[in-house]
Amino acid sequence: MRLPVSTWPDIEAWLTKSKTIVIPIGSFEQHGPNGFIGTDALCPEIIANHAESLAPDDILIGPTFAVGCAQHHLGFPGTVTLRPSTMIASMVDWTESLMRHGFERLYWLNGHGGNIATIEAAFSEIHARRSFDPRGADNRPGLTLKRRDWWDFRDVMSTVNQLYPTGHGSHATASEVSVTYWGYPERERSSTKMTPKIAPTGTIGDAVQYRRDFPDGRIGSDPTQSNIEDGGKIVAVAAKCVLEEVARFSA
Repeated sequence: MRLPVSTWPDIEAWLTKSKTIVIPIGSFEQHGPNGFIGTDALCPEIIANHAESLAPDDILIGPTFAVGCAQHHLGFPGTVTLRPSTMIASMVDWTESLMRHGFERLYWLNGHGGNIATIEAAFSEIHARRSFDPRGADNRPGLTLKRRDWWDFRDVMSTVNQLYPTGHGSHATASEVSVTYWGYPERERSSTKMTPKIAPTGTIGDAVQYRRDFPDGRIGSDPTQSNIEDGGKIVAVAAKCVLEEVARFSA
């Protein structure tokens, strides 16, 4: 089931059997010459929605938290970012909204490495607010928060390494671009030419440094390898892993 296209009675009925919701979370930032700006939000959304299509009665997908922490990409047109403090506050509000309805297990399916520190800080803030609030401390429902980076499943990493033994990189990667091409095949752009074929690697600082050191936006990657068929393979494996882990998480 997907929350954005459900009614409130649907969600009320869901809560009688499960207190778990999956929230895709990502970022809205440049992904090189042939990667979509929304890649980091689209990947977890595509994977989560595919998981739901395989088992619609077993998983509830929430709205995508699409804009994350991407200040270092602001040198490229189209990037939209939150400050870490803003993202933390927003995640607190999302969580407390869902808790009010009875959700107790929130599984955040992350698509952006730059979100990791802020997501974990948001978890700490959420738990701290509960710890400092004396009201109902002894009989309040529990709350469990989990972050899962979609690429970090063992089977997903194995698949990606087999598909792209060289030039996978760390930003605007062949795998993430392939996932979005599978989700939006009519917008596939793998024929885009890039020089050098494999982008340089290095450290990330602010937006000016990033644009200077990585002028086309890529880091260590060759996303000209990306294609729709590979994306389908990755999504199939990732969706299976998500379904299995969410089942364990819910239990």
